[in-house]
Amino acid sequence: MNNALKFYINGEWVNPHTPDTIDVINPATEQIYDTISAGNKYDVDRAVSAARKAFESYSQWTVERRLTLLEQILEVYNTRLDDIALAISLEMGAPISFSRESQAQLGVDHIQSTMKALRAYEFEDYVGGALVCSEPIGVCGLITPWNWPINQVAVKVMPALAAGCTMVLKPSEESPIDAIILAEVMHEAGVPAGVFNLINGYGPVVGEAMSTHPDIDMMSFTGSTQGGIAVAKAAADTVKRVGQELGGKSANIILEDADISEAVSMGVNFCMSNSGQTCNAPTRMLIPQHQMDNAIAAAHSAVEKIRVDDPSREGAHLGPVVNKSQFEKIQSLIQIGIDEGATLIAGGTGRPEHLNTGYYVKPTVFADVKNTMTVAREEIFGPVMVLIGYEDEDHAVDIANDTDYGLAGYVSSGSVEHAMTIARRIRAGQIVINYVGENTDIPFGGYKQSGNGRENGQWGLEEFLELKAITGATPL
Repeated sequence: MNNALKFYINGEWVNPHTPDTIDVINPATEQIYDTISAGNKYDVDRAVSAARKAFESYSQWTVERRLTLLEQILEVYNTRLDDIALAISLEMGAPISFSRESQAQLGVDHIQSTMKALRAYEFEDYVGGALVCSEPIGVCGLITPWNWPINQVAVKVMPALAAGCTMVLKPSEESPIDAIILAEVMHEAGVPAGVFNLINGYGPVVGEAMSTHPDIDMMSFTGSTQGGIAVAKAAADTVKRVGQELGGKSANIILEDADISEAVSMGVNFCMSNSGQTCNAPTRMLIPQHQMDNAIAAAHSAVEKIRVDDPSREGAHLGPVVNKSQFEKIQSLIQIGIDEGATLIAGGTGRPEHLNTGYYVKPTVFADVKNTMTVAREEIFGPVMVLIGYEDEDHAVDIANDTDYGLAGYVSSGSVEHAMTIARRIRAGQIVINYVGENTDIPFGGYKQSGNGRENGQWGLEEFLELKAITGATPL
């Protein structure tokens, strides 16, 4: 049964208040993949009402009961993993192997990580003669992006469930089908009516209605910094909590004692993964100035090995970017880089020569970039990386921190101890040393205009909890 034209409210698939649709475009073919309904404030009101009513009972569930529910969700999710992977590939262009092994698999990882955090979490503790309780914050509005769709849905939905919250989810209208499948998973797993609700639609309509709604206690938003600001402003009048995971322009410092060729090659591949559509991608590579020629050669060699191809094909390659608007933005920024005097060492404007249809972008690297250039300041969100030279380590740290963002940083060195001294100086929420990647048990989130709060594991669970102190309580 295709539920794309319906919303999931109060445990049922229902028609929208007003018939209105959005076409979901396959970025590889530029053709319609599916069509969804576009909601409005009346749909949001209905979903929030269901969530508010369900909160009365669900918030009182024991930890053991919530764990059992998450186990049931995991069991059903695994039966739909291939469906979710295919949906992500068709709706946002992730190559099918990558979609299956990384994109869809992250849903499994987040469920398991949430269960681990829930088992270990102490919801009550005696402090200074008072009982301090962590309680579910209430009804949560969740808005998620298109680039890692099920990852960003799961990293919000699962800890909200674990905390005892109820919720209304608005996935990106660019990649909504995987979230619809997740709603089917939730229904089959026995999530109580009203605990999880899904409304599709546009941010300025559905997102605005959620952010301003007086019966939503918290908004959790992942997306652009501009979008996060809009949510925060809309939520201000009701003084609800707002969690934001926003943009990035992460620096990748290659230190003198690193293997330059290896570090540059790995940095290129980290940056280009998911066609560069990753908020914490290492898009600014900082190189000792006297090693720049070696770095340029290594970067060019690495890009030459990257294949761009149809996402329906198995294997390791890049697919298209998500839509025409994003494609045109990336093309414009590449041209601006050329116009501002950066040296193009790989890629450039236009599609790869063998692809005439689809929003495919050439993996692109610039050298001779100053940190004041547009390509070093703006989040491009495509397979574009810049090389910036530095004179000494203090200079490298200054460049790394000279950004409006603070989501992540990368450091490569022959010595972990040496890398640590630099990592501690970078103003960002997560630092990756020698490309030892993140996992779903450690906190994820940023400084500055990269947002606030943290997701994953214990920290993700705490995002959806409120503190209460009860004085006069007697320890058991």
